[in-house]
Amino acid sequence: MTGQIGIAIVWTLLQAVLLLLMAPFIQGIIKKVKARLQNRIGPSVWQPYYDLIKYMKKDAVISNHASWLTVATPYITFTAILTAGLFVPTFMAGTPLGFVGDLILIVYLFGLARFFTALAGLDAGSSFGGMGSSREMALSAIAEPALLLATFVVFLTSGTTNLDQLIPVLATQGRGWVEPAYVLAFLAMLIVVITETGRIPVDNPDTHLELTMIHEGMLLEYSGRYLGLMMWASQMKQLLILSLFINFFFPWGLAVDWNVSAVFLSFFLYLLKLVALGVLLALIETIYAKIRLFKVPKLLASSMVLSILAVLIRVME
Repeated sequence: MTGQIGIAIVWTLLQAVLLLLMAPFIQGIIKKVKARLQNRIGPSVWQPYYDLIKYMKKDAVISNHASWLTVATPYITFTAILTAGLFVPTFMAGTPLGFVGDLILIVYLFGLARFFTALAGLDAGSSFGGMGSSREMALSAIAEPALLLATFVVFLTSGTTNLDQLIPVLATQGRGWVEPAYVLAFLAMLIVVITETGRIPVDNPDTHLELTMIHEGMLLEYSGRYLGLMMWASQMKQLLILSLFINFFFPWGLAVDWNVSAVFLSFFLYLLKLVALGVLLALIETIYAKIRLFKVPKLLASSMVLSILAVLIRVME
């Protein structure tokens, strides 16, 4: 019993450290690949680490009109995203904190972070913050149901929303790419990934233009360590969304026990799949242009339609 508790504690700490350290690296990979595809040298893959260190060393400037929400939101957001990460498998088939319905909790933790971020955007009373908050909440009303619908087909495979039980089943039995339901769910989930990570064609994370920004509009009032925490939380959320996508559609190679060689191989495959998915996102950003804001709900609606079709096909099989 004591040994199991010790393994659980070590696994929890390892998962948290992995999220904290790998999230900026994936962000750097995406920026570097995107720059090379545009015939630019681009920043180093380690630049997100340098940025976070720079922000953490600086003092924060807070508006005189801001309340305690502006100060508390970075810590609440960072904690909510890090807590959600303890329920998402990475290179191990199990999770440190798994229970029935944990994916529902993950979506709610994402929603909690989004809620406080939107409140903080409104708190200072700036026009850009209010605009970004209103856009974020309007799109989240469609993005969160789209995320859940896109995963329902995978849930029907094992009959549970417990990732601790679902992922080992997917990793061992495999899936056929020729199955129509699986292909539709893959396309629906890909749209959700692009939306939740704030990537083109939905959002542009590299600009502060008022006509295009959504998430960045809520962070304009932040500086110093508060901005660093918000950026770090955003990068961790991106890593978690990519990890969910990998677990649902590319679960092969996940370690199911604590065999040292199997764990190292699983971590290498997990890192390789993350880099490949980052390259795919960078390629999509390079190929497509930013679409109009009023067309984004239609894009998310198409994801929901694909998910519903996938569920119907799976039920009828």
